[in-house]
Amino acid sequence: MPSHNASIKVTAFILGGFETTQRPFVVGVFILITFIVAVLANMVNIVVIINDKKLHKPMFLLICNLAVVDILCTTSVSLTIIGTLLTGVNTISYVPCVVQMFIMNVGGVMETFALAVMAFDRLIAVSCPFQYNSYLTNVRIILLVYMLWIAACGLMAVMPATVLPLPHCHTKLVYGFCDYAAVLRTTCADLGYYFNIITVISFFLLFFTFSLIALSYFFIAYFVKLSSSEEKRKMGSTCLSHLIVVVCFYLPIFFRIVVSRMGVSLTVEQRHGLTIWSYIGPPTLNPFVYSLRTKEIRSRIWNIFKRVDIP
Repeated sequence: MPSHNASIKVTAFILGGFETTQRPFVVGVFILITFIVAVLANMVNIVVIINDKKLHKPMFLLICNLAVVDILCTTSVSLTIIGTLLTGVNTISYVPCVVQMFIMNVGGVMETFALAVMAFDRLIAVSCPFQYNSYLTNVRIILLVYMLWIAACGLMAVMPATVLPLPHCHTKLVYGFCDYAAVLRTTCADLGYYFNIITVISFFLLFFTFSLIALSYFFIAYFVKLSSSEEKRKMGSTCLSHLIVVVCFYLPIFFRIVVSRMGVSLTVEQRHGLTIWSYIGPPTLNPFVYSLRTKEIRSRIWNIFKRVDIP
């Protein structure tokens, strides 16, 4: 363990996550295209929902919030990765690195919050269809979303707060972006204490949000069982989009946790890839899942394209 006497003044970090990547330019172009598609697709959903007053309903406000979260998630890591792979610039200044670390983790936490609230929304819609509009109003949803953003920012403020006072012993990050664990490993501190803090927070957030989602679908399945065939079809259609999004987000996270607990040691490259997928994959898939499977959004987008005059 390096001593505090060996600490150095850090003004920038070296991003080492792509040093062994073959054909970095090709990978960079692929991530650039994915990033552009993700941002544009989510922006389309946001614009369609905001501009159509008929879509100013709790479910669509939650979809809009998820789109904002997805743009934040993918932007927080993609720009640095693209810059490294396409231009070869593999350094990032200290302050932007800490800011990136905070923003990407706020985005990750908000993704879990957004998915949990959307599951609860579907539960109310299925179990209390006639009281839905009185239980979940636009004002209540907006206030809840604001509170969740504040909570996410407060929880993730722990990360820069713990890193900033620590002395650094080297400047090279094992990942291609400013992940908390990677930044922490550049310090001279005893890592166990800080990793324990973030492990407790991460476990609580994942357990709490996934439990809420699982419990919501348990009750949804119960109500579906008691419903008619036509109602079952409608309920299945309205919940399937959310289930697809949940699986895409939680699967790589739980895969990494389960594999680690089974004693399988993932390489740095494999962990790097799973982390990148967590911040780029779901934000790219989510808007297409909702725009293609939600009739109201799909019809609005189709109407926009029909109005465009093709010369």
